[in-house]
Amino acid sequence: MKSRLMELRAGLVLLSFFIPFVGGCVHKIHVTPAPPTVSQTPIPQSLRVEVPFLALEGADHMPGIVLFEWPAKDLRAATIDYIQQRRTFAAVSDEQGSLTLTIKAWLRMQSHRQYRYRLRLESDLGPTGKPPVKSYVVEKEAVGSRVRWITASDQDPIAEAVQAALDNLLLQIEEDAALYGKLPN
Repeated sequence: MKSRLMELRAGLVLLSFFIPFVGGCVHKIHVTPAPPTVSQTPIPQSLRVEVPFLALEGADHMPGIVLFEWPAKDLRAATIDYIQQRRTFAAVSDEQGSLTLTIKAWLRMQSHRQYRYRLRLESDLGPTGKPPVKSYVVEKEAVGSRVRWITASDQDPIAEAVQAALDNLLLQIEEDAALYGKLPN
């Protein structure tokens, strides 16, 4: 009985040592997508980018699963950098523009044999302060690893999904360039 009590105490001491490491492990996601191409004819408008929210759903909210943190401001900054590099618009920022691109984002994680990361972007584009001219929906998925031990096991597939989603979104916007080129103020 005494040895059983000692084993229990030793187990509790070991468990209390590891709990801060397991419970405190948060993967902080930062993405830096780069466009595969540069627009040959930029839309002659300035663009304001808004990302009012980024909803995270899925496996990271289950007990014992490592959590991750990906703020909407990171997606907004990545989108602005991406559009600047792609040169789709004359100028782009998060403060002002003759057009506003509003992106509502959802990242859904699913765990089966491997983790799957599905990113959905619902976007509206139109003159600032007025109803949107057009809406776009893009959904991309990336497959991750079987386990999520390190930040890269979440970050790499999320970055892949962001890259694919922004590539598709900006391709659609560029195809509709005539809608945005000469809008009245």
